[in-house]
Amino acid sequence: MAEFRVVIPARYASSRFPGKPLARLAGRSMIEHVYRRAVASGAAEVIVATDDGRIADAARGFGATVAMTRADHASGTDRIAEVAAGRGWPPDAIVVNVQGDAPLTPAASVAQVAALLAQHPQASLATLCVPVATPEDYASPHVVKVVMDQDGRALYFSRASIPCAGHGSDTLPRAWRHLGIYAYRCGELQRLSAARPCYLEAVEKLEQLRALWMGMEIRVATAREAHGPDVDTPADVAAVEAWMAGMAARQD
Repeated sequence: MAEFRVVIPARYASSRFPGKPLARLAGRSMIEHVYRRAVASGAAEVIVATDDGRIADAARGFGATVAMTRADHASGTDRIAEVAAGRGWPPDAIVVNVQGDAPLTPAASVAQVAALLAQHPQASLATLCVPVATPEDYASPHVVKVVMDQDGRALYFSRASIPCAGHGSDTLPRAWRHLGIYAYRCGELQRLSAARPCYLEAVEKLEQLRALWMGMEIRVATAREAHGPDVDTPADVAAVEAWMAGMAARQD
């Protein structure tokens, strides 16, 4: 498998959940859970990227490599771009963005998205999806959907219900839920980070639309392993711990 690196962007400030990366889940901080899964993916290097000393201290405490970054980044992508530039990673190097609030991201998915990008040299990014399972998820603006062409190239991402069930049909169409994990080629990552936000990105509040707007190819594949819930608010902690307990019970 092609070599890849992982950067985990983690910030302390959050309007809905300040200090989220340090929230305790099953006896460990959330950022430690993310880090352990990233390490298990086989990445050549795993770095926690943060602008906060509390997160940096916690990460170093469980043995992580930490990159201190600027505090004014608009997104995790920009934070990763700073790390990649600072480390001098070559343009064709692959780096995976593993979200710091996704403690249930399978290690297999980290490796899968990196391998997907490596398999398609013409692609700038790669990401994963899963089938939309319920009408509620299909209708929810909090569930990002993606549509692809027949070869797995992303056509569009939206918070709307796409593809739309036309002519008044009440049947749930075959739809795909986008998972927030990305692999980038470092050269394309720098180009994406340097570009200004586009109209579609501003409307949908989806940064990946900037890449499509710029003509970048995004490869999409179905995740081979189930992804548990992410943590957006304090109320999500209990759901994640319940998922972890269920996984532990199935392994016993």
